[in-house]
Amino acid sequence: MFELWLVVLIIAMALLFDFFNGFNDAANSVATIVATRVLTPLQAVVWAAFFNFVSAFSFGTGVARTVGAGMVDLNIVTPWVILGGLVGSILWTALTSWLGLPISCSHALFGGYAGAAMARVTQLQGLPNATSALIWSGWAKTLLFMVLAPVIGLALAYTYMLAIYWLFRRSSPKQMDVYFRRLQLLSAAAYSYSHGTNDAQKTMGIIAGVLYSAGYLSTFYVPFWVILAAHSAIALGTLAGGWRVVRTMGTRITRLRPRGGFAAETAAATSILISTALHVGVSTTHVIAGAIAGVGSAHRRKAVRWSVATRIVWAWILTIPASAAVAWLSYSLIYMGGFDPR
Repeated sequence: MFELWLVVLIIAMALLFDFFNGFNDAANSVATIVATRVLTPLQAVVWAAFFNFVSAFSFGTGVARTVGAGMVDLNIVTPWVILGGLVGSILWTALTSWLGLPISCSHALFGGYAGAAMARVTQLQGLPNATSALIWSGWAKTLLFMVLAPVIGLALAYTYMLAIYWLFRRSSPKQMDVYFRRLQLLSAAAYSYSHGTNDAQKTMGIIAGVLYSAGYLSTFYVPFWVILAAHSAIALGTLAGGWRVVRTMGTRITRLRPRGGFAAETAAATSILISTALHVGVSTTHVIAGAIAGVGSAHRRKAVRWSVATRIVWAWILTIPASAAVAWLSYSLIYMGGFDPR
């Protein structure tokens, strides 16, 4: 059995990452409803945090299994590998949150985990064998949905907006806002619920991985206390808020009215819940940003500030390699210090 103190430390760091995930992704959960002034920022984060937490009791742990055991070969994973991966993920997420960039915390976690695992294989077998640490079938599915999920969000939001305009073609904008200010409470709840059930599972998979690799679990599964801890951490992070990122997501991509906020949140929630049902961990940041762009495009193409959207996309593209590089360095220092022998 592995040293208990190290396992406890790694679990604490995983939950800290989950907290930062909720902190950064608070923008995704509340930006639209704040931008449309349906709720105040404080009311919005409480609303989002509640539904982030209650999602713990649904949808199982399929995403957690994919993240914990379906992307990296568990035969080469040790608690030290997971520690190095978390360091890379947390540092990149904290830096981008401070800079106000709505990156994908999910991709930071994936990149960190992969980077540390490849660093261990490099130390044991040499650099040419580094990628043998990866399970390519799991990565293929993840990378596919990296592109597919935001496209689905954009397309659905665009379609929903056209449907709304047709159904309410005889209503004035003011009348429409009366309806959709109320409906947006439901769409925001649905989005926060979908965000919690997908994103918290990623941390569950990491914690289950460290318990398995340390010998505390005989088979890979997610204990119930891990489910509750992960959802509590992400809900607390959402409560803490990430107001720099909220401003970018809620006001700088495009201006939203309540009807647009409803369409964006409903489209994003639909896309995420489909992905969760398929056991795929997706970027909730990608999906909501795509949905917001879809709403803007339904008005006219120039309604979307594509320069801001492009800056966000570049942050997404850099996330996996950047967090992997930091995690690679972190694990290499751990290994050279003699903490994870052959």
